[in-house]
Amino acid sequence: MNKELKKTLAQTLEKEKAALEKELESFATEDKNIKGNWDAKRINTEDTDMEEKADELEEYDNLLSLEHSLELRLKDVTLAMEKMAGGKYGVCEKCGKEIEQKRLMVCPEAKLCIKCNEIK
Repeated sequence: MNKELKKTLAQTLEKEKAALEKELESFATEDKNIKGNWDAKRINTEDTDMEEKADELEEYDNLLSLEHSLELRLKDVTLAMEKMAGGKYGVCEKCGKEIEQKRLMVCPEAKLCIKCNEIK
């Protein structure tokens, strides 16, 4: 992989990481005890009627799902950045071959080459 492409992908990963963290911060707090774990902020339902409580609990449930999805994406981006720093970026975790540049341009946090991704 040439240096220019690697630099472009590193910048893309950094921007993606910042965007994911910003989105998580809008409704969750980072767990200081568990690296990479976020906790959706609880909704206060003490002084509300039953219908409002149900709506707020449903919203909280939706936020938990979103939190989980964003955490997984953030984990993949962070891992890709660590691999890049360690010189192991762009190598398929399954077959050990180089991941196609086209795939990395679309999904810079990819762990698998196109062929192995289709097989999984």
